[in-house]
Amino acid sequence: MTIAVFGRNFSEDATLYIRELFEILHQNDISVFVFESFENFLIKKKVKTYASKVINGYDDLTDVDYFLSLGGDGTFLESVSHIRDREIPVLGINTGRLGFLATTPQQKIKEDIGLLLAGKFEIENRSLLSLDANKELFNEMNFALNEITIQKKDSSSMIVVHAFLNGKFLNSYWADGLIIATPTGSTAYALSCGGPVVMPSSTNFIIAPISPHNLNVRPLIVSDDCKLQFKIDSRSKNILISSDSRYKTVNADIVINISKQKYNAKILKIKGQDFLVTLRDKLNWGLDQRNY
Repeated sequence: MTIAVFGRNFSEDATLYIRELFEILHQNDISVFVFESFENFLIKKKVKTYASKVINGYDDLTDVDYFLSLGGDGTFLESVSHIRDREIPVLGINTGRLGFLATTPQQKIKEDIGLLLAGKFEIENRSLLSLDANKELFNEMNFALNEITIQKKDSSSMIVVHAFLNGKFLNSYWADGLIIATPTGSTAYALSCGGPVVMPSSTNFIIAPISPHNLNVRPLIVSDDCKLQFKIDSRSKNILISSDSRYKTVNADIVINISKQKYNAKILKIKGQDFLVTLRDKLNWGLDQRNY
């Protein structure tokens, strides 16, 4: 079995758990591929990885069975950007803060890695957004697990985003921008803009305006088999396009097409993990005195 490990800087409190992770993998004769940037950080932390190979990205992942993402949800999104269409199942180990995607707390590394190695897990397929435009954007990484956003830039004035659904006019959004989110991304940026929480297995996309001028404009759920197109009017020449953690400033005459990506992101779900529990824990649902 070969496992790739990617991560970012973590606090001193997490060092003991990360050291434990690599010891467990070594004791179980797992071939470990570690990303070079993370390996260099771990050397400074005096964490021995027993790495079989130090890697740098997509081209080095041909023989990898599973992928470990060490950090928060941002690290998880970056992990998916390395994997792309290889569809390697990812387990998120949370050394960060929120953790809708990085669901294994560092205190449970030993337990959850044991369950992973014992085959006691499920694999969830998560939909990705595919981004196409009449201008170059993110090359081979024109996809998103959470959301794609169109936002104003260099001006306090609103922009107008003209939206089309399967070639038919939907609406002109007078707003600071527009979010197109997957069910996975429903608990990210779209949620802060009043969007709904959508179950991860749902076959939908969310269109959520950012600070709309028309108060009767609300987030909209559409089927994920639809084709979306967006054209922008702006007093500024530039707007900002983002795809998860990637972003680029482009001319406002861009035409953007969004649809469902042909491949999925695969998330490792360890036995006992439950999205409903995650919702209650992360959003503090049920913390009402009447429940006690």
